[in-house]
Amino acid sequence: MLSLINQNLQAPLNDPITGFLNRTDCFDAVAQLASRATSERPLSIVWIALDRIKQINESFGHQGGDVVIFQIASRLRNKSGTDALWFRMAGDEFVCLSPVGNSELAHQFASTLLNEIQAPLPLNNLLLHPSASLGVAILETDETPSACLERADRAMNSAKRAGGGRVESSSPEAIPGRWGVHLAHHELQIENQLHLAIGQGGLCLHYQPCVDNEGRISSVEALMRCTSHPLSPNEFIPIAEKTGLIIRLGEWSLLEGARFAKRLAASGQHTTVSINVSRAQFSAQNFPQTLHAALLCADVNPGLIELELTESLFMDNSSTVQTNLRATLDAGIKIAIDDFGTGYSCLATLKDISAGKIKIDRAFVVALPHDRRALSVVRSIARLGEDLGMLVVAEGVESQDQVDSLLDAGVHIIQGYIHARPMPEESLLAWLMNRKNT
Repeated sequence: MLSLINQNLQAPLNDPITGFLNRTDCFDAVAQLASRATSERPLSIVWIALDRIKQINESFGHQGGDVVIFQIASRLRNKSGTDALWFRMAGDEFVCLSPVGNSELAHQFASTLLNEIQAPLPLNNLLLHPSASLGVAILETDETPSACLERADRAMNSAKRAGGGRVESSSPEAIPGRWGVHLAHHELQIENQLHLAIGQGGLCLHYQPCVDNEGRISSVEALMRCTSHPLSPNEFIPIAEKTGLIIRLGEWSLLEGARFAKRLAASGQHTTVSINVSRAQFSAQNFPQTLHAALLCADVNPGLIELELTESLFMDNSSTVQTNLRATLDAGIKIAIDDFGTGYSCLATLKDISAGKIKIDRAFVVALPHDRRALSVVRSIARLGEDLGMLVVAEGVESQDQVDSLLDAGVHIIQGYIHARPMPEESLLAWLMNRKNT
């Protein structure tokens, strides 16, 4: 395969470290091989990203990292045989093109490559244990080569998000053309609109009340909205996270939420305002300063503020995150575990978390009251929360049947459309006053 492709490529350039062909040649080679693939020997694409190569570079310098990449590349070339064609796509990413066969054989082939990568590797006086994330895709009939490459890339990123050291196979369904520019262009448009919204004051907070089992308002959750452009949170929040804008949005939300808590108390409603904090924001070293600045500017009682953090943050043992957790509690601010049950739930760690509230993700709520398994999970979480002295909140509640099931399961607080949709500040104040008078 290699000699055949080299005959057709214009002066192929080999990477000096790995000896693999370069990224540009990969696109040409995929197109050529796709035209010759058969149903008996379809083209398979394996996209590989080495795990923790940045840590190796930081520990041994880039020269040490290059030694590791050279040795792993040699292993891969020797293991894959003469039918495989290799490309270096980025510093720590490679692509292998091979007529392995069906998806099962391609997955086995990728697993063999992963085993080869994971064999111990000596570097200086240490024995390293490399790892990698691998994505596999088989070229489907009538599928464009670039779309198949995209599926392999997506599968590799899926393996990486799952913790690395594994192989993920892509399903044959086509992916809306990111390689075809449309999705990338759409994301850039959203990012631009988000920048404009930040600069022009086009953001606001809406608030959704949480009602306890005695009908009292226990808190209101602050939810960000974009009013200057027709963007839903499901559109702009992922883009903000991807571009780093989520930190600016989070700082703004923290200050605005604290100011609202002050105004709410001044109106006679001493209700806690819950504010969502992203992983990127909470992992920043300057988070305590940002938090104290918001409290100072708002001149608000810290006891009226609650931060909602995803459960994965509580499992993060990094010094920065743990310092920020302690600083938040020392400031007198409450903490809630958001979306509990959908991420990295760890009962061994939960007993050490100084959170006062658990919020059950709506994925469990929507299945009620008919899904007995979901109800069992909710009942277990409620019992656990009560044993640990935590309030338990159910999100996304829309029907009275769900309310009845949740209260029967031991849930303390209900949040959802059954009581109220998220609303602007003025509407919430009127809603609270109306509720108080009835």
